[in-house]
Amino acid sequence: MSDQSPHVLDGAVPPARNPNLFGHAAAEDFLARSYRSGKIHHALLLEGPEGIGKATLAFRFAAHVLSHPEPSEAPEHIAAPDPASPVSRQIASGASHNLLHLTRPVDEKTGRAKTAITVDEVRRAGHFFSQTSGTGNWRIVIIDPADDLNRNAANAILKLLEEPPKRALFLVLSHAPGKLLPTIRSRCQTLRLSPLGDDDLGQALSALGLPLDGGKTQKIVLGQSKGSVSQALKLLNYGGTEITTAFDEIMAAEGPSARKAMHRLADVLSGKDSDVIFGFFLQHLSDHLIDRARQSALAGDLDGADRQAKLVSDIAEQVTTAQAYNLDRKQTILSILEAAR
Repeated sequence: MSDQSPHVLDGAVPPARNPNLFGHAAAEDFLARSYRSGKIHHALLLEGPEGIGKATLAFRFAAHVLSHPEPSEAPEHIAAPDPASPVSRQIASGASHNLLHLTRPVDEKTGRAKTAITVDEVRRAGHFFSQTSGTGNWRIVIIDPADDLNRNAANAILKLLEEPPKRALFLVLSHAPGKLLPTIRSRCQTLRLSPLGDDDLGQALSALGLPLDGGKTQKIVLGQSKGSVSQALKLLNYGGTEITTAFDEIMAAEGPSARKAMHRLADVLSGKDSDVIFGFFLQHLSDHLIDRARQSALAGDLDGADRQAKLVSDIAEQVTTAQAYNLDRKQTILSILEAAR
C-alpha cells in the first residue's frame, strides 16, 4: 500500500491530489450545469464499479464549487484542479475547512483501515457543520464509499440528509448501491458512472506511468480489469494476473494436483501484507461464480443458477465471519476454494 494512506494502492494517486480524470466528461458537464443553474441537489449519489474515478470526480467537483462559491458566476465546465490555487492546495493536503472526507478510519494499532465507517466518523460531520456554519461558504462532505457505513453510521448520515444545513453538499460514493439503505438512496440524486473504455483505461494507466505494451499483458489487463483502474493496478502491481491464472488452473485440475495448487494459492493469499490481493481474489471468485450462475440460467438450469448465486452469498458470509473472529485465513481460503469447485 501507499505510504500516504492504507486506502491508496501502490502506483495510484490519492483522489484528492489526482489532476487527471478520464472517461467521465458527460458527468462533469452535468455537475457543472446543475451547479451553475443554482438547482444542484444537496445530496448526489455517484455510483459505479470501484476504481473508475468516482472519488476523483467528487474531489474535482468539490474544488470547482469551493473555487466558485456563487453558482451563477461559476464556469460552464469543470477545469482540472490548479495545483497553485489555495483551494486545490488545501484539498490536496486535507486542510480545507470546507471539505470533509469520510472514509474508513485507520486503526492506530495496526495501521490498517478498519472494516467500516463508524458512527463516530459520522459525528465528525455534525461537528464539521457546526464549526463552519458561520463562514457563508459551501460545506461539502464526501462519503467514500457509503457502502462501508455500518448500520448506526448509515442512520446518522440519514438524519443529516433529511435536514441538511444551508449550503451543504453531500457527495455520496457507492460501488454497490444495493448495500445502501433505501432511505439514503431516496434522498439522493443518482449519477451513474460507467466503467472506463479501453482507450480511457489505457490513458489513465499511462498517466500513472504504466503504459500498456500492446501484447499479452495488455490483453489480460483490459480483459480482466473491466474498466477499473484499481483492478488494473492490482493485476499489474500486486500479482493479480498470477492469482487469476492459478485460480483458473485450480478450477480445471483434479485430484492431488488440485489440492497442491489450492495450498500454494492459499499460502500466497494469506501471507504478510496480502490484504489487497486477498480482496482481489474474492472479487475474482465472486465474478467467476456469478458468471457460472448466468451461464446456467441461459442454459435453462435454474436450479444450478440458484445454487451458484447462493454460493456467492455463503462465501461472503463465511469471509465476514472469519474476519470478525480473526480465524485462520489459509483455512478459510481452502474452504471456499473447495466449495467453489
